[in-house]
Formats: sequence, structure tokens, C-alpha cells
Amino acid sequence: MPATEQRGNGPTANAAPDAGRFTRSFTDAVAEAERLVIGAPHVRTDQDLVEGMQYLAGCIASTLHGAWAPVRTHPVLMQGTGPYTKMGLDNPDTLYYGCAVEAGCEYIVTGRRGNAADISFQVIGGSYTDSEVPPSSLAFDDRELDIDSDGAFEVHFGPDEGRAAAERNYFALPEGSRQLVIREVYSDWDQARSPLSAQVRRKDTAGTAPAPFTVADAHKRFARAGRALVQRVRTWLQFPEWFYLNLPVNTMSAPRLTPGGLATQYSSVGHYELAGDQAMIITVPRSDAPYQGFQLGSMWYISLDYVHHQTSLNNAQAQVDPDGKIRIVVSERDPGIVNHVETLGHERGYLQFRWQRTSREYTPEDGPTVQVVPFDDVAAHLPYYSQNTITADEYAARIALRQAQFAERMLG
Repeated sequence: MPATEQRGNGPTANAAPDAGRFTRSFTDAVAEAERLVIGAPHVRTDQDLVEGMQYLAGCIASTLHGAWAPVRTHPVLMQGTGPYTKMGLDNPDTLYYGCAVEAGCEYIVTGRRGNAADISFQVIGGSYTDSEVPPSSLAFDDRELDIDSDGAFEVHFGPDEGRAAAERNYFALPEGSRQLVIREVYSDWDQARSPLSAQVRRKDTAGTAPAPFTVADAHKRFARAGRALVQRVRTWLQFPEWFYLNLPVNTMSAPRLTPGGLATQYSSVGHYELAGDQAMIITVPRSDAPYQGFQLGSMWYISLDYVHHQTSLNNAQAQVDPDGKIRIVVSERDPGIVNHVETLGHERGYLQFRWQRTSREYTPEDGPTVQVVPFDDVAAHLPYYSQNTITADEYAARIALRQAQFAERMLG
């Protein structure tokens, strides 16, 4: 072992310090990721750039944590996407958990369901990149499981296809399986006070300890974090080109099964560009699905601030008109209505509806219609406008409730 990498109480007295020998691969990657962010085609203003740096900071935190915290032989469920580590147009109503898996091993997930509107499981064969969406090996929601009357469950993922055919709570891991993802989705944020609890263990290593890290591991993990960081930035700059920006601006697609293999989720997507004196009115039927949500995203393909502003609405939060329709007004200026979704200075951005835990096929009739109007004409385009209005104090109370419910959720 070179003198500069001897272990114990520190480098030998005669060792010349080489600051950066472990982290240089990562700091070089940070610089490359910063160049990608600064050079992103949508960067036009200081706001774009500052938000890009905030986004980059979250990516750095997430990839470092993801490279150093887990050990493949001893998996733990981790939050790779959260309110401060955003990516992939994160859903404000969803908590995301994941761990690495291998096809030849058996994994046991135990827990208690909680009060979420939807709990879904997905096994994917790789990672999202700027050239492909990884294949989905398995995808199902908790209706596929036997769950005790108190919400307790135990799910097995493993190599035994015969057992998978015979047992309801056993699922075979196909060759190439790389990651297990669990999504916990809320309509009523207040219900997050009774959240999902879940733990994972690998059957052949449970009760043992992982091997200690070596000097070589330290080099590898910083290098792995650097590769993941650059790939993460590249991927989510490219992803909207495939599924959003190829659509006409200020339109939304008909509902479709969400790309990526989620078994019971439909989505409708689009992108907007609105001047300050314009508003977008989106009309959509109130769904029979347990979860229906709408959100805006920035050009960094992440959610806008959904804690201190109303940049998203779900079926528990939105006002429904007497005709069974939800009418949302997307605008920078405040129209004084309940279903105002704020653009927060973003003249451009992404639009997304999700329907989850569905039990039927969704058609264009279930999806949204979109109309761009002069802001001053909004009231004339809302057939129940007098029932949609809200005072400034009432709107502030809605925001205060979001803040309180979010704070409660983050302590879960």
C-alpha cells in the first residue's frame, strides 16, 4: 500500500499530503455538472441560473448520499428524491423510496400500509439515462398484496418463479433487475400523519454486518457519485425533449399509461409559455380514481415550491364545480379564485396530471382541456366564478395549512 494511503491514525509523518486524491474525481464531476447547468438551453434569466444552482446543490447532496450510504449486500430503503433533492418532475404528493436489488437474491419488505391514497411497487432494470428509459421488470400497487386488517404486510422479491406463481405476496425478480422503488402517494396531506412504514432486508445477509470499507472503496465511491451526478443532470435535461417539448405549446396530451411501466398510473402532460397578462384555464372531470393530481414544473424538470405556494392541486385540495369539473387557473397574477396555480415568475414550464390506483382505462374524455385567455377575461370563462372566489385571508389560510401538513409529513 502506498505510504500516502496507509491507515490507522492518519497518514505517516513522512507522507506528503495529497489533498483531493479521493475527491478529485467527484469535484471534477461537480464542475462538469455546473457547466451543463449553466449551458442548459432554457437558461435566460438570473432566476433560471439561481434555480439551476439550487437544483445542482440538491443533485450533489443526493448522489453523494446515494454513493456512500448504501451497501449492496445490506440494502436499506432510501429517499433519493425529496423536497430538497428534486429530480424527474417529482410529485408534491409522493414520497419516494428505493434500494438496489439483484436478480439472484431474495428480498423481504415488511411494514404497515398507513393512510396513503396509493402505495405502488416497481422493479426497474437499470437507471434513467439521457439515452433511454430503463425497462420496468415489475409494477403493481398494494391491491396485489394480502395485507392484514391492521395494515401490516410482508412482500418477498426473489428468484423462485414457481413460488411466485403459487404465493400472492411473492414476486419473481427477472434477470437484469437493478432497483426496487416504492411510491407513497397522498391526496389528503393530513393523512400523512399515519404514513407508510417499510423496511427491507436481504435474506442471505440478514443478521450479518457488511464488510468494512477499504481505501479502494473510498476512491470508487467518490468516483461513482461523480458519474451519477453528471448522468443525473444530463438525463433530466434530456427527458422532457422526449415526452413534453415535442407537444405543441399550451396543450396537454390525452391520458396515457405513464411511460416507465407504472401499472395503474395514467398521466397527461404538456408545457406552457404564458405572458404576464395571460392565464391558462384547465378544465378536467373530477376522477373516480383515489388519486388525481396536477402540478407545474420548472424547466429544470422539477416541481415548483409547493410548500409556501399553491403550485399543485390534488383531488382532496381542489374545488369541484357543481357540474363535476375541476377548473384550474394557471397564471402569474392572482385571479382571486380557490384553484389558482401559481407560476412564481416562470413564463415557461411543464404541466402534469396524474391519475393513480386506477381500475379502468382512461380516455380523452377523462383528460383536460386547455384554453389560454387574457388574464382580465378569466372570470368570463369560469361558469361558476361567483362560487370559485376566495379572499386574500382565506388563500393565506390554505397556504398555512399546506405548510403545517408538509412539516408534519417531513417528521414522519
